[in-house]
Amino acid sequence: MSNKNIVQVQERVPLSRGIPLSIQHTFAMFSASVLVPYILGISPAIALLMNGIGTLIFIFVTKGKSPAYLGSSFAFIAPAISVINTPGLGYQYALGGFVVTGIIFMATALIIKMVGVKWIDIVLPPAAMGPVVALIGLELAANAAENGGIVKTATYKAIDPNLVIVFIVTLLVAIFGQVLFRGFASAIAILISIVVGYILALCLGIVDFGTVHNSAWVAMPNFLTPKFNLQSILIIIPASLVVISEHIGHQVVTSEIIGSDLLKDPGLHRSLFSDGISTTLSGFCGSVPTTTYGENIGVMAITKVYSVWVIGGAAVFSIALSFIGKASGLIQSIPAPVMGGVSFLLYGMIAASGIRLMVDEKVDYSKSRNLAMTSVIFIAGLSGTSINIGEVQLKGMCLATIIGIAMGLIFYVLDKLKLTNDHE
Repeated sequence: MSNKNIVQVQERVPLSRGIPLSIQHTFAMFSASVLVPYILGISPAIALLMNGIGTLIFIFVTKGKSPAYLGSSFAFIAPAISVINTPGLGYQYALGGFVVTGIIFMATALIIKMVGVKWIDIVLPPAAMGPVVALIGLELAANAAENGGIVKTATYKAIDPNLVIVFIVTLLVAIFGQVLFRGFASAIAILISIVVGYILALCLGIVDFGTVHNSAWVAMPNFLTPKFNLQSILIIIPASLVVISEHIGHQVVTSEIIGSDLLKDPGLHRSLFSDGISTTLSGFCGSVPTTTYGENIGVMAITKVYSVWVIGGAAVFSIALSFIGKASGLIQSIPAPVMGGVSFLLYGMIAASGIRLMVDEKVDYSKSRNLAMTSVIFIAGLSGTSINIGEVQLKGMCLATIIGIAMGLIFYVLDKLKLTNDHE
């Protein structure tokens, strides 16, 4: 797509284009966003409602300068389940932990406001930030393959040719659509690939309409009030580190995609603060914590449509879906191979953005420190190594981020002491 077809962050688009572009983002986030409440045993409707509201809050607080969709965070599943299964506690006590987590986000944002963001270049220099960003996409690669049915899993004990066909066709339409389609069609290549994949899946008889039949036309979200308990709060809050690390990584990769430093303008403090407001509000209403969604970042990378108006439209659709059971059920009926085919490309685009960051920053790998940081971070993130802090498991991108920060600080101190052989 040529530069003249790029839709900038604050650029409005006509409704005739904006609606399908927003629906495209809704499809991208939907399956992951409703999976979290499903696992925790609550209604997905409340999550769709609060995610949509949270996204609109995010857009408002960041002054319409940071395109991001806030979806349900996976980081809190394990600690929330631990609270739910603890005698005398339950989900409402997990909600109390979610509220405190959101307050932690906001407090961290205020600290960042006071000290600035220059520390990020120290603790996560480009040789560390690049692989961390790449890991956001790379650690999701297995999920895309599993959803696509192209590998054996607990769900797919044998390779089903029909699933593989749907996966491949969806992926090919997504890939070649953005290359071969002209005009507006190239901007909605992801949406077109989902529609084509769905129709093919329908023809092959692998679409299950059970979610549609079992859904009411009008469904009211189920609101719950939080309860507070020190034990449950202490179980929940370590996951805050995961989301804060993820948030910084997502803001960096989005900055690379849109060509604007979001850490400075509107500022990391604004984006993290708005995520804190969203998470706190979700906790008070009975929903799950929110986080910026990599799937939607991938859509922006592919389509070159960065408009917050389009993201806002997706948020409005999410809010509407929380009240329209049949429509929500129809989206849930999209077979996994369809979303797997789309995700295969989306996650790869995020990973490629990390590599692009290292290229743009001209990381010098003749320096031993840069080579060491990038190497260790990649292996830490992809090896499956994990560290448990209470009920929270740190692994993948989060563990790699922590290791990258530690190495960045150590090298910075050694550099200042002029103990390294390649200090600046």
